[in-house]
Amino acid sequence: MIVDVQNLKKKYKQQWVLNGVDVAITEPQIVALVGPNGSGKTTLLNCMTNLLAFDEGDVKLLGKKHTDSSIFYDVSYLQDNRILYDHLTGFDHLKFICNVQHIPLSRIKDVTDRIGMSSYVKKRVRNYSLGMKQHLLLAMVIINEPKLLLLDEPLNGLDPTSAVSVRKILLELYKEGTTIILSSHNLDEIDRLTHTVYFVKDGVLLKESLKDVASNQYYVSVSDLEKAQFVLDEASVSYDVTETGEIVFEDINLSLQSFINHMNAHNITLEKVDNQMIGAEKRYQQLFKGVDHHETVSL
Repeated sequence: MIVDVQNLKKKYKQQWVLNGVDVAITEPQIVALVGPNGSGKTTLLNCMTNLLAFDEGDVKLLGKKHTDSSIFYDVSYLQDNRILYDHLTGFDHLKFICNVQHIPLSRIKDVTDRIGMSSYVKKRVRNYSLGMKQHLLLAMVIINEPKLLLLDEPLNGLDPTSAVSVRKILLELYKEGTTIILSSHNLDEIDRLTHTVYFVKDGVLLKESLKDVASNQYYVSVSDLEKAQFVLDEASVSYDVTETGEIVFEDINLSLQSFINHMNAHNITLEKVDNQMIGAEKRYQQLFKGVDHHETVSL
């Protein structure tokens, strides 16, 4: 058993933040934790890694009690950048981990090259941007080649290019046999990483496969927008138009080929077609409709 969490309960004052959480992972996979701010995602990860005491329940990681410090030879947990020391360099952080875990220092070059931070790894962290700090945190948690990787908002502060790079690394780690549990507000990136999502709501986890709700959303530019809208309205097709004049529709309402056929029949040219998979966002809106996504609860 890779992860075995049973009836985990955690209370702050009189409020149950986690109220009977169960997680069972038996084979390598990528799992996403999704929920509004204050729903308990970080609390759950902190409890699992023995950084926070809980009221009831049992946690085992890789077959060992979560209180067994030896698990951290094979388990890593990426927290936020408050754990970093501004006066030290990135290299200092990585060297410390290597010394503590008896990892060859040659691993530092391997990891920093893989992440793309070799050019600044010897600069002091106080001079790092938010994205550079996220890169360092990622380097720190993969340097020991973990079998289980827990990530709290790993994509926070990353520009699009860096986010793509990190996603690529996480998918590679999964293919190499690493189980990954990550929390994220970036629902687009979650859709690109996994269909297995634990929605955190009312103190419990709702495990779902987004394959059941996932769909492709198309953004299409055409030669004659007004005529295209008339054609789609005549066909009673559900669609939207962006501020930049792109027609937007989901394949559950209209297949791309049907759209093309409609346009060709009326001599309307397709100038550009983009698409993206939507699943996590759709289900999130269904579960948390009316929830203030920016509400923050101090946990």
